[in-house]
Amino acid sequence: MTAIATGYSPAVPGPPELLPGRPDAVVDLQTAAGCALVGAQWRYADARVEEIDFVELAGLGTPDPLGPGDVPNRSFDIVPHAEGAGFDDSGWTVLSPEGTMCRLANGRVCFNWYRIAVTIPERVGELDPTGATVVFEVVVDDYAEVWVDGRMPLALGAGAGQVVAGFNAPNRVVLTRDARPGQRFQIAVFGMNGPISASPRNYIWIRTASFEFHPPRGERAEIERVAGGFEFTEGPVWSPDGALLFSSPNTNAIYRLDPELERVTVFRSKSGYSGVDIGRYHQPGSNGLAFSPEGLLTICQHGNRRVIRVNPHGNLTVVADAYDGRRLNSPNDLVYRSDGTLYFTDPPFGLPDGFDDPEKELPFSGVYAVREGVVSLVTDELAGPNGIALSPDERWLYVGDWDPHHKAVMRYDLERGGPGELLCDLTGEPGEDAVDGIAVDADGRLYVCGPGGIWVLSQEGEKLELIELPEAPHNLAWGDADGGSLYVTAMTSIYRIRRNP
Repeated sequence: MTAIATGYSPAVPGPPELLPGRPDAVVDLQTAAGCALVGAQWRYADARVEEIDFVELAGLGTPDPLGPGDVPNRSFDIVPHAEGAGFDDSGWTVLSPEGTMCRLANGRVCFNWYRIAVTIPERVGELDPTGATVVFEVVVDDYAEVWVDGRMPLALGAGAGQVVAGFNAPNRVVLTRDARPGQRFQIAVFGMNGPISASPRNYIWIRTASFEFHPPRGERAEIERVAGGFEFTEGPVWSPDGALLFSSPNTNAIYRLDPELERVTVFRSKSGYSGVDIGRYHQPGSNGLAFSPEGLLTICQHGNRRVIRVNPHGNLTVVADAYDGRRLNSPNDLVYRSDGTLYFTDPPFGLPDGFDDPEKELPFSGVYAVREGVVSLVTDELAGPNGIALSPDERWLYVGDWDPHHKAVMRYDLERGGPGELLCDLTGEPGEDAVDGIAVDADGRLYVCGPGGIWVLSQEGEKLELIELPEAPHNLAWGDADGGSLYVTAMTSIYRIRRNP
């Protein structure tokens, strides 16, 4: 077993800013020289609101009650739809770079489009842009949405990038983190006059538009602190839209870390509880997060004492809130099997008085399975079942026990059933923490948050490695585009550990 204490890149508390520091080069897209350098030409068109045919909400009793139905109505749309990479703007007005600063559109409640195609040049001044991070920044008076190659992330909690960033605020979009000369990007900027609710007596214009070229960062530290300033972080999961979601149980919120923008935003407030007695709770919020095989976010709610699923329209389905007619304790962590079976742990850690809470209804802390709406008990033998994970072949269910007298990882055979087996006992290891979150890599190795750091275990429970962090780790999840980074929720921070994908 190898112990490592790798240096990490420090950061000031609080969500990190996008690419702090000075870029190596800036290309001003509101000058002729800047546009010439990247082979760009601005094109412009007013946008307008048109009344269109649509349909009313489907309503109760239909297969999709929150979606469109078949009863005709009238609504509104904005035209043209010019966000697409292949949209034909050849008939639009050509703007000089300086012309982007002219007041345009019709004034009051009005909208417009700016389109510009840019190419990474061979050189930017003295800079070879190869490998650089390229950022497009635009400030529209008053609001903007930015489409790059016909794409814009439609993610809850996204901000300051391609969606509206704020009143006359910079929209900053990372075009690439590995620039190559000749790369081409089609950018469409949708402008809005505002405030929309009290339309002003003015028009739309671009205050600034530019490219920034930031040099390659070189080798990343094996352990990076990518966000900080929180009370307590838990329950990370990598989202299909390319971001990390994680819980803050103490402050009752789910946050979204966008690695591209390097920015943290609130994804869901009141994530676990909104009762009038919330002041009694130390950890009322959400804890474990997971995505179902269908891509639906599933949340362990401490204060509400239940597991919920967020449906495509945003409404909620209660997956589990009771067993044998009695309320659950405070669901802690969860994992889906590929067949849709959900497994979760249920210690009383989220109750105001924990094990001694007078509203605790179950006499044990269970590990449960949910299949087709039926909640069944996997085991009640652990004092504090906490982290939970599956082996790559989904035969073994791993559960960590948060018990000072039994700091252990157990495994349960989902094919044969029966009692659990002790995989690894960490009770004798130095450190106050017991066993918390668990993640498994593609080769079956376990990464276990335990006393002293993250323990890497073989499938047979052999201790292979101890990864020490500046703070006690509590949960972890694989992320990044290649799945090769381990994101760790610690006490006040989020860390990223680069491993082989």
